[in-house]
Amino acid sequence: MTPIEEDTVKASWIEHWEPEDETFWESTGKRIARRNLWFSVFAEHIGFSIWTLWSVVVLFMGPAYGFSAADKFLLVSTPTLVGAVMRLPYTFAVAKFGGRNWTIFSAALLLVPTVLTAIVLHPGTSLGTFVLMAALGGVGGGNFASSMTNINTFYPERYKGWALGLNAGGGNLGVAVIQLVGLLVIGTVGATAPRVVLFIYLPLIVIAALCAALFMDNLATVRGDTKAMREVVRYGHTWVMSLLYVGTFGSFIGYSFAFGLVLQNQFGRTPLQAAAVTFLGPLLGSLARPLGGRLSDRLGGGRVTFATFGGMALATVVLILASSAKSLVLFTVAFIVLFVLTGVGNGSTYKMIPAIFQVKAHAAIDAGGDEAVELRKARRLSGALIGLAGAIGALGGLFINLAFRQSFAAAHSGVPAFVGFLLFYAVCVGVTWAVYLRKPALQAQVALAGGQV
Repeated sequence: MTPIEEDTVKASWIEHWEPEDETFWESTGKRIARRNLWFSVFAEHIGFSIWTLWSVVVLFMGPAYGFSAADKFLLVSTPTLVGAVMRLPYTFAVAKFGGRNWTIFSAALLLVPTVLTAIVLHPGTSLGTFVLMAALGGVGGGNFASSMTNINTFYPERYKGWALGLNAGGGNLGVAVIQLVGLLVIGTVGATAPRVVLFIYLPLIVIAALCAALFMDNLATVRGDTKAMREVVRYGHTWVMSLLYVGTFGSFIGYSFAFGLVLQNQFGRTPLQAAAVTFLGPLLGSLARPLGGRLSDRLGGGRVTFATFGGMALATVVLILASSAKSLVLFTVAFIVLFVLTGVGNGSTYKMIPAIFQVKAHAAIDAGGDEAVELRKARRLSGALIGLAGAIGALGGLFINLAFRQSFAAAHSGVPAFVGFLLFYAVCVGVTWAVYLRKPALQAQVALAGGQV
């Protein structure tokens, strides 16, 4: 065991961390970073499951509950909104309390909505009570921001596309897994026993908190750094990347909540029939996220993001055509393809964020700045932007569910909503090209910095 690992075991705070130093990384950093990554993924995975719990619960809400399609879209919209808002304070929390410490607390906090929902989940409970329970479940959405911000500080630039993609993809799998659990419960116990899903997750939440306490670390190099968010909002790239993340992650989480309801209301699927396919989209989208990061490490995040939005626009056109033709098979295939593309885009946009600040750091170093200071600043700012973009991006999920709610209320179809999504993806294609692919000067800067935006 190295001296740093001994210090980690004793106090869980690591005072020295230089991942860009290849000797340090190979001798010590890589092992510690991987250990923190795996247990961060586990805790974030459970957080995603609790955040998207209501995408499963609404499938159990038959006529006995007395709720309309609009009511159910309200229930899945509520945790999306709360989760998006929670991502900002969760980003600050890593610097304030330490990545390990906050992971313990945020994982344990998931017990609150899980236990309370288990108590009130039965026919006769008011819509307002269920909305409150859905809002409490939104805290699980914040776990993503703190996890990504934390893991960003552990890895060197050359591995961030893979590491952040794996971290986010493993977390996103929580959406698919809880939907698989819901399918298993509906298929074996029936559509009248939603509490079984909650009882399965209670011990998993406890295990996630214990694993964080036993196996994760805090980095002293980011301790107390709460000013990065105020600094990062001054950059134009901050708002461009936030917009792009609305299109990638916002689509992923919004469709994850809405897929089952759309199948039920547009194609008349039963809860079991809907649950049998809804997990496929989040599952494949989550698995595609590390692929997006890996491709971006090789090809550049801007190129991959541009191609992804083009593909998402085409998949949305197919969804509109399938809806008009009432083709369930074509609709389902196109929706799953769209999920895969959102996963690829999730990985590519998160590769772009640290690369942008790496470019700025190398420019400052070339101008005479201290290398260690500038690289540390780049990690701080990229971590802050990951949190901010994650919060704004999650709001895209809220907009998607509100759009579906209005679309079904007004037209009894999701087509008007899909037309709106198509227009937005076209905007994202144009913005990606204009900002990150059209400017030769930016590409030259990136090449000199040894990375790819």
